[in-house]
Amino acid sequence: MTNILDELQWRGLVAQTTDDAGLRAAFNAGPVTYYTGYDPTAQSLHIGHLVQLLNMRRLQLAGHRPIALVGGATGLIGDPRPTAERAMNTTDTVAEWVERIRVQIAPYLDSEGSNGVILVNNLEWTQELSAIDLLRDIGKHFRLGTMISKDIVARRLASDEGISYSEFSYQILQSYDFRELHRRYGCTLQSAGNDQWGNVVAGIEFARKTDSVGLFGLTSPLITKADGSKMGKSEGGAVWLDPTMVSPYTFYQYWLNTADEDVIHYLKVFTFRTRDEIDALQQEVQDKPFRREAQKALAGDLTALVHGEDALKAVVSAAQALFGRGDLRELDAITVAGAVSELNSVIARPGDEWVDLFVGAGLAGSRGEARRAVADGGAYVNNVKITSPDQVLASSDLLHGRYVVLRRGKKTLAVAEVSA
Repeated sequence: MTNILDELQWRGLVAQTTDDAGLRAAFNAGPVTYYTGYDPTAQSLHIGHLVQLLNMRRLQLAGHRPIALVGGATGLIGDPRPTAERAMNTTDTVAEWVERIRVQIAPYLDSEGSNGVILVNNLEWTQELSAIDLLRDIGKHFRLGTMISKDIVARRLASDEGISYSEFSYQILQSYDFRELHRRYGCTLQSAGNDQWGNVVAGIEFARKTDSVGLFGLTSPLITKADGSKMGKSEGGAVWLDPTMVSPYTFYQYWLNTADEDVIHYLKVFTFRTRDEIDALQQEVQDKPFRREAQKALAGDLTALVHGEDALKAVVSAAQALFGRGDLRELDAITVAGAVSELNSVIARPGDEWVDLFVGAGLAGSRGEARRAVADGGAYVNNVKITSPDQVLASSDLLHGRYVVLRRGKKTLAVAEVSA
């Protein structure tokens, strides 16, 4: 692959470009300075943002220079959602989230060398704008009919909810960002998700009208599952990159549970594996799907990338230990908490009989059934076989003073938890 655009297309990461031939020529002439924006609408990025972070990394590895913009200004307003108005967060909250997201972004991009990442906050140049500046020098270059025709704006206008002037004006601020980044750093490309296409085009048009320059836009598809449903949600909501919001164990399991129909596409989108490596894994899916080698590669690569190699080792050890192939007591508290977070649970206290806890956790339908499981040698506590149906929970059984892993047979798990 001689052009980064070829690789992005092979990986399914190109939805639209504003000028395919022109962008290809710019990449060949390179280096190109490009930017992607991240609004602090939460305290963490999620795996949807990871698509753009990895695209930025791919472009940087190809020799181009990234600008990562965290929207301290645009985050105070929020990009219009298809359904309803965003709740406006306080300036202090947005400022805190800006710093959190800056810290999250930094490890994905090299900061050294001629194409080291530039980290910026658009509040730097937006907060100095007066209302007159915004209306007279910027707003006059935007046509109402064009702004109304944008898909999300049109849908909101047609809804009972409507749209506020604040959210309606969002694309003006994003357009101003693109022109400002061109003026300050020579930025000529905005890379974004395809839901930002209208904003990207608006920024290019604004720069053309005011500075007579030609800029480029490149968007990637929003990632979906093979059945057309949205990718990126787990039982508990968004799959966040912050390990305090979604544990590394839960993160790993999310990817490990990827359907066969989706896993090759996700390997292309979310990993840096080569065409040959992905082709080999595709063959594994076809020939030996039960081994789930592609899912293991996807989960391993992403967990190591987002949380580090040590976290990957910990979650693999936890997965093995849960099913009796390791010592649960060797796992740290965070890993244990993540590993048991999605298991059926029962509240416990020292002195409770194991048979009652097995019933309460759904591992047995009755005390009699639980006692038979013990008699048959199929009931385990922290991977230790229960030898008597009259045994009770002792404080020494608790992992990190809180958890006990219950297992019936080889694969049926639950957790007894002592309230903190």
